[in-house]
Amino acid sequence: MLGREGGRRRLVLVGLAGLAVAITACRPQPQAQTPGRPRIALVMKSLANEFFLTMEKGAREHQAKNAARYELLANGIKDELDVNAQASLVEQMIAQKADAIVLAPADSKALVAACKRAADAGLVVVNIDNRLDAAALAERGLRIPFVGPDNRKGARQVGEHLARTLQRGDAVAIIEGVPTTFNAQQRKLGFQDAIEAAGLRLVASQSGEWEMAKANQVAAALLGEHPELKAFLCANDNMALGAVAARKAAGKEGAVRIVGFDDISAVAELVKTGQVLATADQHAGELAVFGIEYALETLDKKSPPADRETPVDLVTAETLR
Repeated sequence: MLGREGGRRRLVLVGLAGLAVAITACRPQPQAQTPGRPRIALVMKSLANEFFLTMEKGAREHQAKNAARYELLANGIKDELDVNAQASLVEQMIAQKADAIVLAPADSKALVAACKRAADAGLVVVNIDNRLDAAALAERGLRIPFVGPDNRKGARQVGEHLARTLQRGDAVAIIEGVPTTFNAQQRKLGFQDAIEAAGLRLVASQSGEWEMAKANQVAAALLGEHPELKAFLCANDNMALGAVAARKAAGKEGAVRIVGFDDISAVAELVKTGQVLATADQHAGELAVFGIEYALETLDKKSPPADRETPVDLVTAETLR
């Protein structure tokens, strides 16, 4: 039987042993920790545009098939021109600790500042759909890869298809996208390449701001100002739909041809029936996936940024048969 002093010693030893266990439990354990999935943020333009809804759907389907590889945060703005809202989305993705941002910028220059903040916070930034302005990137010392199609080449293909149905000297008009966006600039250049090569006469080039309603107003005004117009070359399909409505209202359905760009489902149906002559498919459902895969590759390999061209294909009634 232990005396009082021996009992105290035993209590002390038990207490010290318990303390040792607690200290050991608080120390970092030597076994490797399972790393979490990278968080990839997809920040798009207007989700009122079917093109970006298709893009989001493709991204979500890809993530569902690759759930073990990454987590997806997908969002977009309501208005094609709401640049501030898109910059705020980038800030939110930084705050939510995303590992990478895949961005389809609403403005080629205005989003560069937000991209700089993301890069400074350690995020990988991948640019899709609409290329960021090279001079604005250089000014901030940024190198951000562009993963997307050659918009000028795609628009030239569409314009050349249209030109084959017209005569030299015929009057045509371009309905442009937002002039501060690189893809709008490139599509306009592609249309101009085809117009000049075919000897067509460009009588007007105005912005429809990527929107159906705005393009409808522009097309209606141009049909009134230039009754000799034979065709509209529209820099996206939303604007092509606006031009189609304006043509119908003017009673010129058989006299004015219309082409677009993006291959949204509503226009694809009109291409089949000849109401829209052609559009360009830049594979909206895969475009975000190309960017996501590039971001995952960059996170894994820490590879330096480099541009990657993606497909763009002419869509006509013949190709849809």
